[in-house]
Amino acid sequence: MKPFSYLRAGSVAEAVRESAASPGARFLGGGTNLVDLMKLGVESPGLLIDVSRLPLDRVTDTADGGLRIGATVRNSDLAAHHTVRTRYPALSQALLAGASGQLRNTATTGGNLLQRTRCPYFQDTSKPCNKREPGSGCPAREGAHRDLAVLGHSAECVATHPSDMAVALTALDATVLLHGPHGERAVPVTGFHRLPGDSPDTDTVIRPDELITEVLLPPLPDGTVCLYRKARDRASFAFALASVAAVLRVRGGRIEHAALAFGGLAHRPWRARAAEEILRGAPATDETYQTAVDAELAAARPLRDNGFKVTLARRLAVDALAELAARP
Repeated sequence: MKPFSYLRAGSVAEAVRESAASPGARFLGGGTNLVDLMKLGVESPGLLIDVSRLPLDRVTDTADGGLRIGATVRNSDLAAHHTVRTRYPALSQALLAGASGQLRNTATTGGNLLQRTRCPYFQDTSKPCNKREPGSGCPAREGAHRDLAVLGHSAECVATHPSDMAVALTALDATVLLHGPHGERAVPVTGFHRLPGDSPDTDTVIRPDELITEVLLPPLPDGTVCLYRKARDRASFAFALASVAAVLRVRGGRIEHAALAFGGLAHRPWRARAAEEILRGAPATDETYQTAVDAELAAARPLRDNGFKVTLARRLAVDALAELAARP
């Protein structure tokens, strides 16, 4: 066992200060991913800073009609929150599609955003992995990659981001608030996670010693509907082979607003900008949905064993858009 120190932070400022003073320290919320990685030897922090008892566990309305979600709000509490279920059902559906009930009772909003890939090569320290040890190689490209990326991958990494919640937040245009040694900053969730490029060991744009404090959801105009759909190998406690979060507003038979994000296909939640451009202003028909989704997935570069993901994602997205458009 590798020894480590533990500190329970009494404030956000203390958590950030102690992290800055201890290079390699990690913030601990629910621990549902970090503790597993420590057991596997993937992570070996010298200091764990427990932020789970900070006053960041509330969901509140914003003045403009949006929602403010604290970083330590538990996934189960967020999924059950009345405002989330009624105004942002895609987020509730995504949370309920993730993990098991026991894990949702422990996992936090901030930790969910920061969870790392479940690529088996990343989690097995006896194997090379550029994400775990830069420059060691990516055996997944020629090995077991059925569950891995078809969009945005590089020669260095074909891992996928595992979060369901982050896919919904991406389609909902959420913003992540970060507090660090130099103060607070806001990052759109669409720019929070990175594609692997030539530095796959860096998952997000979060800076050293920054702590996620809140997630902000903008208000959805009247007539806007949303949902989340996930395809997986078994009905529960399985990561997405492909998933989609869709946000749609139709008036007079035409699409006034559309936002689409895919999960299970890339190193980050994949915002479907090409599809959205085609959807906006177009007639709300199956032909429009198919044309838009095909344009987005034309960029896919499947590997030997995961080309089925492209077809699966296409069907999920087209069906989701059709279902939303049919709602009164």
